[in-house]
Amino acid sequence: GIWDKADALFTGDTDEDGMGRWKFPKAALGETWPMHLLGVDFHGRFTAFRHVGVFPEQLAHWSWMKEKVETAGRPVKVLNLFGYTGVASLVAASAGAEVTHVDASKKAIGWARENQTLGRMEKLPIRWICEDAMKFIQREERRGSKYDIILTDPPKFGRGPNGEVWHLFDHLPLMLDVCREILSPKAIGLVLTAYSIRASFYSIHELMRETMRGAGGTVESGELVIRESGPDGRDAGRALSTSLFSRWVSA
Repeated sequence: GIWDKADALFTGDTDEDGMGRWKFPKAALGETWPMHLLGVDFHGRFTAFRHVGVFPEQLAHWSWMKEKVETAGRPVKVLNLFGYTGVASLVAASAGAEVTHVDASKKAIGWARENQTLGRMEKLPIRWICEDAMKFIQREERRGSKYDIILTDPPKFGRGPNGEVWHLFDHLPLMLDVCREILSPKAIGLVLTAYSIRASFYSIHELMRETMRGAGGTVESGELVIRESGPDGRDAGRALSTSLFSRWVSA
């Protein structure tokens, strides 16, 4: 069957933080392998918590952001919250943006910097910040910092470096309010993605509309999917839903 064709299988605990292991039915594979997307090089990696270092469905947002940065005709400041392995940050910076990347995991930031080195992008303007996202944006609001594009990909549940607790349903409205406060007067967009939650995309659509009320522009919401491609590389029709999203785009 189809499982026999797989290069790698993850077995074991599939909880978000559960430990499991990878099996390689054909040949033993190394821990990392090179990947390339939108002109950016990075490493895929087999981790004990099943992630491989990239969420390809996010490509929809990365392509949108790349185009916005390249056609802005002015310097663009991007804030990437819960930035994980930094692919979005590298895409934004290589398109010409000045990027601030925030993640509470030292390991994730290390991996992101490794990706930056892999693509020889050390000179690109990216600030890597290991901190609780909520604390960081509240401090940015007090400082009067402003960003043109904000990406936020909060987990359902998470902990900051000093044990700060994040609960998506409790904290999301406040997070979006603070994001609105730190959007620049000429802001381009605010993108929210939410994984593994039991909610309809309509609920986050309404929350985003409420957050951006009076700011003009439009709110688009829906699901991110990964499409299957056939042997000839063409779309074979099946789609795997991975995440909800809501995106405010200025007029």
